[in-house]
Amino acid sequence: MTELLGVLEGILFVVGDEGINLNTLCEIMEISETEAKDLLLKLKKSYEEKDRGLRISYLGDAFKLTTKTEHKKYYEKLVVNPETNSLSQAALEVLAIVAYNQPITRVEIDELRGVGCSHILRKLIAKGLLKEAGKSTLPGRPNLYKTTSEFLDYFGLATINDLPEINSRNEDTEEKELFNSIYKEEI
Repeated sequence: MTELLGVLEGILFVVGDEGINLNTLCEIMEISETEAKDLLLKLKKSYEEKDRGLRISYLGDAFKLTTKTEHKKYYEKLVVNPETNSLSQAALEVLAIVAYNQPITRVEIDELRGVGCSHILRKLIAKGLLKEAGKSTLPGRPNLYKTTSEFLDYFGLATINDLPEINSRNEDTEEKELFNSIYKEEI
């Protein structure tokens, strides 16, 4: 059992940010689902000690090694520069549009935002939050975009279904006359 814990830890390290799902883990380690769950729980428990810097997380339908959130301030000092690594309001808008409408083309994103977003889209792909997800059947066969597992990690979501629901307001959709006013012009 101790050796299998080491194998599991090594596998989680090797798969890195991608993580590994339970079925694949069982196939690789040649163990049952129950054995895999027991091993994951034992390793998870050992990581809960104060002198450990890692934990096992289940994000995006995969198990992965992540750092402890209580040590976040130290990791930020190492790798995060808040001035260059934060997401702008425009980037957040593009992410929201893609997340709720994926897969989606750049032109469709532009139409929903009312502003071109090709530069923002390239930045979000470079950051690993979005990726190309094939080609549309529309004329010209434009690229389709969707969110990544890094997107899920960034926002602390297990699956895309964990996004909050959008409540559309039931506003009065009756057309209003633009040129009628309560103020009557005297002629």
